[in-house]
Amino acid sequence: MRSIVINQPDDWHLHLRDGKQLAMTVPASARVFARAIVMPNLANPIITVSEAECYRARILEQVPAGRHFDPLMTLYLQDAMSTDEITKADAHPCIYGCKLYPAGATTHSTRGVNNIEFIYPLLEKMANYEMPLLIHGEVTDPDIDIFDREAVFIDRYLLPICERFPQLPIVFEHITTKTAVDFVSQAPSNVAATITAHHLLYNRNTLLAGGIRPHYYCLPILKTEEDRQALLAAATSGVPKFFLGTDSAPHTTIQKESACGCAGIFSAPCALESYATVFDAHHSLDKLENFASRFGAEFYRLPLNTQKVEIKQQEWQVPAVVAAGEDKFIPMCAGETLTWQAKPILTG
Repeated sequence: MRSIVINQPDDWHLHLRDGKQLAMTVPASARVFARAIVMPNLANPIITVSEAECYRARILEQVPAGRHFDPLMTLYLQDAMSTDEITKADAHPCIYGCKLYPAGATTHSTRGVNNIEFIYPLLEKMANYEMPLLIHGEVTDPDIDIFDREAVFIDRYLLPICERFPQLPIVFEHITTKTAVDFVSQAPSNVAATITAHHLLYNRNTLLAGGIRPHYYCLPILKTEEDRQALLAAATSGVPKFFLGTDSAPHTTIQKESACGCAGIFSAPCALESYATVFDAHHSLDKLENFASRFGAEFYRLPLNTQKVEIKQQEWQVPAVVAAGEDKFIPMCAGETLTWQAKPILTG
């Protein structure tokens, strides 16, 4: 039986939702991840430091006994946000960045940024503090094809931001295209990117060929096989600019299987195992620890975790359905038998 032991990994892009769903989402991530950058796009987004404090407390209430899980909080940028809030965030020990959602780009982004130039004063303040800017990098113009939104965002907005704020740490979240891989590879060291398991596993044929599969619908949307191969090469390259971010984003089956289904893939129940499957198939298991446990922590200037996780080659079945109260959720790889399984090595 093959197995590897790695430093406990972190999830640098995670949606935990709120309310009764936390009882399901928090344990799913705390199962193997030690820390997570928690996204602020709730139905009532996390805009202030005090809101982030309250949300963090609600998350911590759901951490299973005997497990350590540290939610690293973020704020939701808005056009009219005060630079004073950035100053408060920088002084707070639990705030690790601010998230840029172009208005209308994804779930609960209607209150996001309408004009990116309006938030330049916020970005300047963040650059002064070297506070990370986390970007959902897609334009939302109706005349831009959905498969081109990431590439257009790079040219129209990301390049000017990088040029104007060279000291600003930037995480280009959940990149999906060869264009994005090339951009991050060539950018200065203050620019990094997260890569999801589902964008490594699937291309747009998975979503569309033979029928529409709503549980594979996410934003940014799955792209071409050429793009997937570029992401695979980046993730397994050993380049510190690329690190793990699941973008696990649950929606109920009713929300997914509707006339206007929600975007998001709930990958947390099998995320690390899915990455291991991909890295093994790419003959790169020796690169998984840095991608999952080192590069993200170093970018955020945090110490590496000292606890260990064992990832063992043994079959197990992903649940077909996960419940939170009366709500039901379909996880990624639902009902499938995976050949790698991860478990923390508990000490003390």
